[in-house]
Amino acid sequence: MSENRTLIAYATRGGTTEDYAKAIASVLADEFKMQVELVNLRMDHNPNLTPYRNLIIGTGIQKFRLYKEGVEFLEKTDFGDRKVVIFVSALMPKDHIIEKYIDKIIQKNTNLKPLEVEVLGGRMKILGRNISDKTDIEKSEVWARKIADQLQASKV
Repeated sequence: MSENRTLIAYATRGGTTEDYAKAIASVLADEFKMQVELVNLRMDHNPNLTPYRNLIIGTGIQKFRLYKEGVEFLEKTDFGDRKVVIFVSALMPKDHIIEKYIDKIIQKNTNLKPLEVEVLGGRMKILGRNISDKTDIEKSEVWARKIADQLQASKV
């Protein structure tokens, strides 16, 4: 397991979570010289975590449910002693997301101990049209800078 390797595993439907994952990866790689790889959990439900010290897991919400691939990955994966941070793209407030979704996942996977959970603005489409768009790529970049120090620290 490399101290500087980070996997960003994300579940996306409309592309917002993927956009955030790419923005976070860019900040970590360009500004902090971290090795970052991206994996879409819809394409690879069970990525090999062996080479990674850090995991950033992102998912979105549709019809008041976290994306299935994100939930299954968070609930069923043994993260060992890896550093884990989570982000959710949603229109709901952070405290609501943590209480309604993240806390329940942690109850099911007691080995999951995220260093940080962040909610980044989401987007709602109906019939292919945006009816609400709170996407904020800049906020994801600021958050990436914040978590970089935690991910690069030597202890969990």
